[in-house]
Amino acid sequence: MRVGRWAADVGLGAVFAVVLAFWATRIAGSWGGGYWRFDCAAGAVVCAIALARRFDPARAAAAGLAVAATAVLAARFAGLPSEPGPGMALGLAVLVATAVRALPVRTSCGVAAGGLAVAAGSLLTAHTLAAGVPSVTLMNVLTWAAAVVAGLCPRLLDARRRAVAEGVRRAERLRLARELHDVVAHHVTGIVVQAQAARLVARKSPEKASDALAEIEAAGSGALAAMRRVVGLLRDPDEAATSASGGLGELVGRFEAGGRAVRLRLPGEEETATWPPEVAGTVFRVVQESLTNVSRHAPGARSVTVSVERDRETLTVEVADDSPRGPSRRHRRGGYGLIGMRERVEALGGTLRAGPRPESGAESGAESGWSVLATLPVPGRDRR
Repeated sequence: MRVGRWAADVGLGAVFAVVLAFWATRIAGSWGGGYWRFDCAAGAVVCAIALARRFDPARAAAAGLAVAATAVLAARFAGLPSEPGPGMALGLAVLVATAVRALPVRTSCGVAAGGLAVAAGSLLTAHTLAAGVPSVTLMNVLTWAAAVVAGLCPRLLDARRRAVAEGVRRAERLRLARELHDVVAHHVTGIVVQAQAARLVARKSPEKASDALAEIEAAGSGALAAMRRVVGLLRDPDEAATSASGGLGELVGRFEAGGRAVRLRLPGEEETATWPPEVAGTVFRVVQESLTNVSRHAPGARSVTVSVERDRETLTVEVADDSPRGPSRRHRRGGYGLIGMRERVEALGGTLRAGPRPESGAESGAESGWSVLATLPVPGRDRR
């Protein structure tokens, strides 16, 4: 990313230099003498400020506008060629576009208004007012308008992306009620049953009442832990969380019907039965979303590997394909579906990574592959 930005700035600097040199020759040819020096120097200062805009866009814009306004006044009272010239106008356009795109609303509006004032101020230095709007003023106003549009369009697109991403996160959280109801109802029902059994035990064998109370205490602690884990989570209505291995098997079977081979590695039924419902549901959702992304964005993938492994109290879920490397691959594979999955995984205290497979390098040729890797903590359960 930084290399691309530096390359863009180098290209922009070359454009600035060409425009400044071109306009200096035009002024030298029409005005003669050294009149071109002032325009070239003032334009070069604004262009240099524009190249340094990334360090502090607000101060860079203020400095560029101040230099341009000073140049306009100097040209007006010293009888110099019209300002801002094309080089200075281009530098101001870069500063205005950057401010409109990146700065807060009030600051960006202030910079845009200042740019328009400088563009309109070129009327003070125009040398031909009889034939309508001077060409220098028209050039500056059009350049300013193009800069505002160039900064506003990406700003609106970024705002839309943020709104969509936040909507995905909100939707994942709003579904919490159903899963929370299921988990709480399950644990509370168990507590009620154990409390009823404790009453009977207390009547017949009072010495065993403490064991029954310990069972109730453990069940209550488990309920609280499950509630903490499930906050922020929600499973889909069609999610097969009660049987992780069976649900994933059916999901993979439907995916294989589309013509791609899938290698599925899962723990045994005894292992998956010990997973909490919210963990099993999250595993299902991660695999489901990953396979959906393969279908949509990796038409060249010939095979997919779905691996679910547990190491002590950490569960690792990986879905990897062998699709070829593409120039727009990273952009196309970073959809909004993974935003909801990341929200769900991180709410459980896990992590989610999506990107090119780490093991795919130069030795793998064109087949780089893509993987989604999720890690989830799985609390231990007492088996009684």
